[in-house]
Amino acid sequence: MRDKIIVIIFLMIMSLNFFDVLTDISLGIPGWHILSEVLIVLVSGAGALFLIKDIQAKTFDISMLKKELLASDNKFKNITDEMKNARHEYSAIIHSQFKQWTLTPSEQNVAMLLLRGLSFKEISGVRNTKEKTVRQQASVIYSKANVEGRHEFAAWFLEDFM
Repeated sequence: MRDKIIVIIFLMIMSLNFFDVLTDISLGIPGWHILSEVLIVLVSGAGALFLIKDIQAKTFDISMLKKELLASDNKFKNITDEMKNARHEYSAIIHSQFKQWTLTPSEQNVAMLLLRGLSFKEISGVRNTKEKTVRQQASVIYSKANVEGRHEFAAWFLEDFM
């Protein structure tokens, strides 16, 4: 959202300076002044284009990540009944532990995505939240679980299998 606002500001600056350039030309303002305002138009236009491309790239990346998660979920649907039962039991154990740690529903969602190996940036994209929010939630999760970080958090659930 912030990027879109910045694009709008760049476009407004570009438009206003463009019309100012046209006015200055009709009034016979010195060339150096017109040149400096043309430069502002070009730079603000380039900034807007850069941000638009960046927004498109981020949107594409998030879309691909969502598709990959969906494909991953579909892969799990095709596993054997025995594996489904084991996965379901393990998931129940994980959620039970989350409840013992008194994780909120959103913290539980972030925790599961952390266990799946997603980065903070990827989690923020999937959950449509700010990366800072995900980092704060992860910090709270680690604190409630009494672990130092992501690796120790994941190891807590994998320790008994090794």
